Parts: sequence; structure tokens; C-alpha cells
Amino acid sequence: MMEGYHNYISRKKNVYAVSKSFKKYLKRYGREIQLPISYDSLRYFQGAMPCYNKNGEDTLWETVFYHQSLTREIHQSLIRIYSFIKAAGANQAEDHLHVERIDFCVFGNSQPFRVKVVNNYNDVYSYLYIKKADASRILGLELEHLLSPYYINYLVDNDTLIEEHIAGVPGDMFINEFLHRPDFNPIRIAKEFVKFNERCFARLLGDMRSYNFVFDITQDFDDVQFCIRAIDFDQQSYEGRKNFYLPQFFKENRVFVQLVQQHLNAEVIEQYRQEERAQLFKRIKSQRHRLGDLKASVDTDELAPPEKIKQLSQELAAYFGNDKFLQCHSMAEVLRIQLRELVVTHLYKS
Repeated sequence: MMEGYHNYISRKKNVYAVSKSFKKYLKRYGREIQLPISYDSLRYFQGAMPCYNKNGEDTLWETVFYHQSLTREIHQSLIRIYSFIKAAGANQAEDHLHVERIDFCVFGNSQPFRVKVVNNYNDVYSYLYIKKADASRILGLELEHLLSPYYINYLVDNDTLIEEHIAGVPGDMFINEFLHRPDFNPIRIAKEFVKFNERCFARLLGDMRSYNFVFDITQDFDDVQFCIRAIDFDQQSYEGRKNFYLPQFFKENRVFVQLVQQHLNAEVIEQYRQEERAQLFKRIKSQRHRLGDLKASVDTDELAPPEKIKQLSQELAAYFGNDKFLQCHSMAEVLRIQLRELVVTHLYKS
């Protein structure tokens, strides 16, 4: 892995509407459903106050409040949405659930609402997120579901996107509070970062800075295991720079790159990259029909500005020595060739 930190976001990402063909795909595979409240409805809050963490630090989220006459209706609608995403719409539990808090984040592309739903019997809580639907973000969620080791739960209704919370330790918090624990094997952390880096590049998921992914930590019978999961999919197949899709090139991830350089040699790095490509190949084979439907549904959709498509096509063509990239007119076409080049073809060249 190369060390070099040159990634930055030049401007705020455009939001792209979900096309009719993409909506048809989402409906076919159970992702589209009529919801009782929309993202835009939640924007009409009356007041807000800063939301602090347990250490008294500003989280950059704001807890919002609604007019008293609307609060009950909004909370009931959000609990209904919770039932849709957690229990396939079964409503038996709704009587003993309540919404404790609704937070809003003005930063980032999706400007999400975060809803905390609490069980009255035991105070166990869950989070869900309500965002403005964006075609490239939804494509990222769907690709994560199909090509990563993890199940992704989300629903769409016109301009509203509902996402289930992805649990884990945020990467920046992991660096500060967990990385140097004596019972955590740094070689396993380095191995997982190599695989995560390969997985992001293969499916063109960008902007994987440390605060955009989480560590899922599992105590195995003889050691602690680590998995890295993306939690932000705004930059799916959007930016024009190749290195933007490689987490190793973000300065926020420098410590993980250093772990790789310290603990893994070139042969072992290539072994882990090939293992990840093999797993991706298996997922592509098992999901080939659904992936075919997905490609057909977004093939001509606008997911990024034309200049970014051109730049990425040129950079990938030069990187792989494959001029087929230069014939691409959409990000969906770039992604198709990228998966074939890196996962299918390169796997058997290795």
C-alpha cells in the first residue's frame, strides 16, 4: 500500500433524483414502500438545541422540537416507520415504543434526521435515519448489500430515504480510544484495513475517511476479530479522482496505513487483496441476476457530472491499461468495467 494523502472534496455533492427505472427496481426488491411521513415534513421544526455526547462535547447534531399540536402525530409516524424497517410492518410492539429524541445534522450532504426509539419495558433503544433520497447514495447502499459481507436495511418513498443504524465504533474514535489496547492484535487491524481498501476501490465507494466507517469488534474464542463497515454512501461513484476511492490516501487514515507498512509485507498484502477479490467474485456470481437488474435500472441515470465521469474513466484506463473505460458515458458503465477488471479479470491474473 502506498502512503500519500492527497484526497479532499472540492465542493458539496449534487443530489440526484431517483429515476423511474431505478424506482421500479427498488419496488421489485422490496426497497420501496409508502411511508407515513416524508423527509421534507420533518424540516418544519420550531426550535433546536445543541446535542452533546457523554463527555459534554458538541456532536454537531441539534435536537429539534416541533409544535405541540404536531409532535404526537410525528412521533406515531416515526414509530410506524420503525416497525416497517425492523419488523416488516408488524405493529404489535408499537404501543410500548416511544420517540425520545429527534436530532438533525446540517453538515454533510444528506443532512439527516436521527431518531431515537426506546422500548418502554426495558429502555433498550435503537436509531434510524431519515434522509433526502439521492440516487447515487441509494446505489451505494444497494451495492453494499449485494457485494459486502453485510446486510443493509433501508427503505425509499419518493424523496425520502430511511436507513437502519449501522452499529460499531467510529474509525476516528477507534484510533483515539481502542487502537493501542494491549489485547488488540495490530496485525488483524492492518489485515482488515487492506481488505476494506480493496473492497471500496472495487465497487467505487469514495470518501472513506475514518469517521465514515466503523469497526465491528468481536471476541472470538482465542482472539479479538475486527471488521470494518462503511456507514456513509454519499460518495458512491461520484468523484472523478481514482485515489478518492482508496481509503489509504486519506490523511485521516494515516495510522492504519502505518500499521500495514509496519506489520505486513508485500506478499501478505497481495494475499489479502486476492482473498477479498475472491469473495467479491463469489458475491457477484451469486447475485448476478439482481446485479444485472440493478445495472439496467441505472445504466443511463445521471449519478455524477460529465466531467467527473470523463476524469475517472481516463484515470482508470491509465491505471489498468484498459481503453474500454474511455468508452463510458455513465458512472454505471464505469462501475461495470471496474468490477470486471479488478475482481473478475485481475483475480485470475494474480
